[in-house]
Amino acid sequence: MADGRRLQRAAEMMARRIAAIAGDWIDDLRLATGLLTRVPMPHLGGVMPAGLARAQRAFPLVGAVIGLVVGLADLSLLGIGIPPLVAATLALGAGAALTGALHEDGLADVGDGFGGGRDRATKLLIMRDSRLGTYGAIILLVSFSARLSALASLPAVAIVPGLVVAHALGRAAIPVLAARMPFARDDGLGKSAGRPEAASAITAIIIAAVIALLCLSGKEALLALAVTVAGAAAMALLAWRQIGGVTGDVFGATEQVAETAVLIMLAARLS
Repeated sequence: MADGRRLQRAAEMMARRIAAIAGDWIDDLRLATGLLTRVPMPHLGGVMPAGLARAQRAFPLVGAVIGLVVGLADLSLLGIGIPPLVAATLALGAGAALTGALHEDGLADVGDGFGGGRDRATKLLIMRDSRLGTYGAIILLVSFSARLSALASLPAVAIVPGLVVAHALGRAAIPVLAARMPFARDDGLGKSAGRPEAASAITAIIIAAVIALLCLSGKEALLALAVTVAGAAAMALLAWRQIGGVTGDVFGATEQVAETAVLIMLAARLS
């Protein structure tokens, strides 16, 4: 009897523990979705939740879903006879609508700030300006054109897995930079989101790597990881030299660089 009661208590404790872990992941997914997309999430209220630092481990999962939506939109348009270039354009536009062009905005701000500012203070000031400048417009044009051309050149069978991996890896780079790099300012979205623990950043990397290995061949998956690391490292070094750290805009720009690099790599190998 005693052994039976101990086993029952152990099973109950295990069930509670599993339920708590599942609840934490559901909360993290809800917070990550509320930040990275325009999908309405209840009870967020427009206020940055304290748990968002941990929730960054779920960024690759949300990114994978975004990539899936964009990929299915592209395939659907191709299926009704839309030319590949037009289909890719509309699919990328749908993706920007889904995310509120969050990362594109960060890329444009980084382009304007790093390109137009003479010193650190001026660069940070320009990055806060909501107006689009010449440098920001050019870098957006280059980024969108590169992703558009790469996506349009992919074979149909590679569109969905390629986009899922590109978006997952791009979002995985954000918690890594947030965990390792100093913040360039004491406020703003990047600082408000908090600094994730190393475990959260590592979890994000593992999730993104697993997604890449499930969606691509081993060689393509490793190359996708390699170009993501290279792109994120380049952005981290650039941000360190330009403004002494990272901001929310730098996170967005890093995601765009990684996403674009993965799509270009896949296009070069598969088209």
